[in-house]
Amino acid sequence: METKLKIENDLFTPLSEEEKKIKAVVRPSIGYWKDAWMRLKRDKFAIISLVVISAIIVAAIFVPMLSKYDYAANDLSATYLKPSAEHWFGTDNLGRDLFVRNFYGARYSLLIAVLAAFINLVIGVLYGGIAGFFGGTVDNILMRIVDILYSIPLTIYVIIFMAILNKPGASGSGLLTIVLGLSISYWIGMARIVRGDVLQLKQQEFVLASKSLGASNGRILIRHLIPNCIGSIMVTLTLLIPEAVFTEAFLSFIGLGIAAPRASLGTLANEAMAGIYTYPYQLVFPSVMICIIILSFNLFGDGLSQALDPKNKR
Repeated sequence: METKLKIENDLFTPLSEEEKKIKAVVRPSIGYWKDAWMRLKRDKFAIISLVVISAIIVAAIFVPMLSKYDYAANDLSATYLKPSAEHWFGTDNLGRDLFVRNFYGARYSLLIAVLAAFINLVIGVLYGGIAGFFGGTVDNILMRIVDILYSIPLTIYVIIFMAILNKPGASGSGLLTIVLGLSISYWIGMARIVRGDVLQLKQQEFVLASKSLGASNGRILIRHLIPNCIGSIMVTLTLLIPEAVFTEAFLSFIGLGIAAPRASLGTLANEAMAGIYTYPYQLVFPSVMICIIILSFNLFGDGLSQALDPKNKR
């Protein structure tokens, strides 16, 4: 017995001839990253911060290379000179040009921060992804390890590495010491964020579809879950860099960082403390540069978090 569906005219309203002639207005297809870039460009503070960061990076690379003054060359006939047209930031107690040394110090501070951020990216993403994906006992064990590491101050790590890596009587550069210290502790925040995202994403239908097609756990984690956490990862990574810059400056300021004749911004601030009342400009310039770097990265990170948030997509 066949059942025929009877559609009555009062169930719908046909389009008029005028309505049929109206062309549909369809927004052109825009990818995720292009849409995020368009939103980021509308944030003036984020763009200005990106320009400032780029300018500091370029200056840190090329100013020590192109300047006629060497960052480590002593000139005892030109000690404690005030800022002038010859020496823009003045000179220190050994006659070294502080303009060159400040940008050379910025090079080391940014290098340490970027190295630590990259290591934290690899360790934190994989660690947090594994904990969130497998859950249960694996998650509990991994997170307890994280809690233990988080409870130990960073200074303890740096002191231990200095005792192990630096031989008695030798002056190590401190670069490896700080990078290792930051790498051990700074990935914890990244791991927790990625774990939280993976715990939510693994309940989605696309994960079930991948399992139904025979995808392995490793493939699901690397190819599907972690790429969907890229927004949180990028924002966290951007905010980790200024935190690492400040931590490096603090460690160098208390004498646990870069050793002479090399310098970082924290080392320059430490050296300037001896003459803070007589030659305050020696402390002003590295301190201002640290503040500019941290502020620029924080503003850029805030703008990036807004741009990568899918909820802000129009």
